[in-house]
Amino acid sequence: MRSLSRRALLRGGALGVAAVAVAGCAAEEPEPLRAEPPDPETVLLRQLIAGKERTVALYASTASAKLAPFGKRHEAHLAELRRRLPPDATPAPASPGTPSPSPSGSPGAKASVRSLQRLEQKAAALRPRQLDGVSPALAQLIASIGACEAAHAVALSRLL
Repeated sequence: MRSLSRRALLRGGALGVAAVAVAGCAAEEPEPLRAEPPDPETVLLRQLIAGKERTVALYASTASAKLAPFGKRHEAHLAELRRRLPPDATPAPASPGTPSPSPSGSPGAKASVRSLQRLEQKAAALRPRQLDGVSPALAQLIASIGACEAAHAVALSRLL
C-alpha cells in the first residue's frame, strides 16, 4: 500500500471540502426576496393625487378669473389627499383608468371650458368605482370630491 504525503492528503481534503461546498450551494438556492405588495389605498391615493395635480395645472393654465374658484377647490382636494398619503409613500403617475385632464395630451396645453367640463364629468363618474374596499374616511373624501366635480361640470356647462 502506498502512503500518501501530508501535502497530497491536505490537497485532497481541500478539494473535497470545495466540492461539498459547491454542491451545497448548487442544491440550495436562496429564496428570492419578495417585496410586500403596495397597500391598495396608498396606490389609489397616489393615482388621485397625480390626477388632481394635472387638473390643478390645467385650471392654472386658463388664467381666467371665472375659473379660479374651481382651481382653488381642486387645490384643497389635492392638499387633503396629500395629507392622507403615508409619509413613506410618494405620489406616482395615475393608472390607465384615470381620466387624463390634458385636452390635447401635451404638457402645458391651455384648457378650454368645454375640455374642463368633460374632465370634471369623467372624474365625477369615476369616483363611485374608487370607493370599493377603502376605509370609510377615504370613501367619504372620495365621494365628496366626486360631488364637487359633478357640481363643477354643471357650473362649467353654464359658462359654455
